[in-house]
Formats: sequence, structure tokens, C-alpha cells
Amino acid sequence: MGKKWQGHAVILAAALLCLTAGAVKSRPAKPAVPARPAEISAGPLAELVILVDAGHGGTDGGARAKDSGTWEKEINLQTALALREALEDAGARVIMTRETDGEYSRNKRADLTARLELAKQGEADLLISVHMNEYRSRKESGPQVFYRAGQAQSQRLAEDIQAAMIRELKPQKERAALAGDYFMLSLDIPSVLVECGFLSNAREEKLLLSSAYRQRVAQAIRDGVTAFVNR
Repeated sequence: MGKKWQGHAVILAAALLCLTAGAVKSRPAKPAVPARPAEISAGPLAELVILVDAGHGGTDGGARAKDSGTWEKEINLQTALALREALEDAGARVIMTRETDGEYSRNKRADLTARLELAKQGEADLLISVHMNEYRSRKESGPQVFYRAGQAQSQRLAEDIQAAMIRELKPQKERAALAGDYFMLSLDIPSVLVECGFLSNAREEKLLLSSAYRQRVAQAIRDGVTAFVNR
């Protein structure tokens, strides 16, 4: 092979490497599913396996904050990571659908199906999907928890988390848990989708961009889960 062709080969190899790296970045590696412990761990949520889903990711940015321009997927991830820490501190074993910015597929249904498969493989007891809300009116505010209609245990979990978020975050508008038709809530285990606040509301956007406030959100969700378990 002549020097000219060797040079072309090196350039082609480098280009292929860059394309491969980009593809890997857009699809998060499947997280290890924690095995159920042989021993009993300490804490009010001991022995529970909880799937925490950071909604959106990769090419799916979700909603966008009106003032800062921050994508929902970024705030979801930071909140979900804080929630993992809070749940683990209470003794739970947590499965994360993603720990970085990525997606399993650019096809939305395939991406969500892959996330639900993690819950099945890990024999999760509960599922919590973390999201941020938005609305055309900037006056709308307040966290809100959704469950699938007809699932009594999911409704109880949603109501307990909603009550804890109202009690501990003291939002300007107190909302009630509602039934919602979300694919992430299609499993038979107690499952909720938590809209932690409105990115279209200037005050709540500032709060949700704060690490300290996201920790409060995570602790409120954990306390709601604890109330559900102790019923």
C-alpha cells in the first residue's frame, strides 16, 4: 500500500472511530441489576428494590426551561441521582435506567420498553419515573404525581408521595395525585411518574436548578415511599 493510500486509511479509521464513539454515547450501557441481598439491610426501605427512571435523555431532551434554556433531561437526571442516594440511605436497592445523558433507542416506545425491562429483570418492587412539567401559562406551578387508573397500589403510592411533597416542599399551589396514561406506568408493580415542578414557572425553574432543592425533592419522594411501605 502506497503512502498516499496509507494516509487515506488512517483518516477513514479515525472517522469511523468518531462515529462509533458518538453512537455509544447516545445509548447508555445497560446498568447492572442489583441482586436481592441474602442478608437484611438496615433502614425503613430495607429489602425493597426500586427502579428510578430519569425521564428522557439523549436526543429526547423533554421540556426546556423558559429562562435558562436547560433541558428537562438534565434536571431529571440530577434529581434521579439525588433520589437514588436518598433511597439507598433508607436501605433500598436502586436500579437506575440511566446515570448519564443517553437513550436506549431513538424510537420512543423501544426506549421506554428497554427501561421497563430493567425493572422486570431486577424484580423491582416499585417504579418511580422522574420528570419536570411545563405549560403555556407561566403561572402554573407545583409538583404532581401520576399513577395508572385502576391500579390501587400505584394510587396509594402516588398519594403518599404527593402528600410528602406538599408537606416538605410547601409549594405555592398544592396539587392532587392524578391518574395518567403513561407507558412507563404499565407494569403490575406500584408505579408512579413524578412531575417535580414546572420549568415554565420562573420561580420553580430557579428552585429546580438548585442542587439543594433537588435534594429536598428527593427526600420528599423517599418519605412518601416510606409512608406507603408503612401503611
